[in-house]
Amino acid sequence: MRLVRLAAVIALFAGVAFAQGQTGSIDFIVRVTPTVGRAEPARQLPCYMLRKSFAEIRKEADEAEPRPDLDQFVGALEVSPQLKAWMKRTRMVRLSGENFARQATVDDVFEVPEFFDAFITQNAGDVGFPAPKYTDRDRVKNPEKYERMRQEYREQLRKHVRDNPHKLVGLEIHLTEVDAGQRWAREEELRRQRVRHRGLQLAQTKYLAAWTETDLEGRATLVNIPAGEYWLSTLENDAAAGDVRLRWDTPVAVQAGRVTRLELSNVNAVPPK
Repeated sequence: MRLVRLAAVIALFAGVAFAQGQTGSIDFIVRVTPTVGRAEPARQLPCYMLRKSFAEIRKEADEAEPRPDLDQFVGALEVSPQLKAWMKRTRMVRLSGENFARQATVDDVFEVPEFFDAFITQNAGDVGFPAPKYTDRDRVKNPEKYERMRQEYREQLRKHVRDNPHKLVGLEIHLTEVDAGQRWAREEELRRQRVRHRGLQLAQTKYLAAWTETDLEGRATLVNIPAGEYWLSTLENDAAAGDVRLRWDTPVAVQAGRVTRLELSNVNAVPPK
């Protein structure tokens, strides 16, 4: 009976020794050096041992989150079919800025009702700007003549714009009601928030091996970590000193039965986002 108990005790200690032999420890310190001054310890900074780099985790989160459908977004807007077609063709819903000025051609102004109305509103009172020679009464009395005169007027306007391209500058002032740029930017921002949340959740659940927090000297230790390749990351937590703010996503190898020592500093920090 004593032999059985002794064998059990030996087996227990052997199992513990074997388990310890398959794990290692990480002993590290985190320091931040400002542009002017000495290195300072990063105190009470949360640090995570990940089985995958946080950069790759964020890529995984980004790929898993569907992107807003621009065509579907445009289709739901209360604008003319011509403007919807223009937005889908140019992949642009913001009707202001340099990109819009480059994309909006003379032909676009005469094909998209909102652009044409903005063009007329902006220039109708200018000296030398062509004026129509037809009225709404002409449309009732002689529709064919009215349509002919309307087309002639539009061609006259086209020539005027080609001779005076500056007349298209500033159209966005009169397009604020149909400018969907802010609404689209909101859709994209909501997606970015979902990607960020998913990335942090994955890092702190699926890919988390261990975590700790630095002490007042900027030091921390992680023990009993299974041997293997990891990344020591601060996720989105910044360590600050003076004018410098840093994050880390540093590869580290845990060796069985050994203590790996590491310093996180300005040198191995990840580029700021």
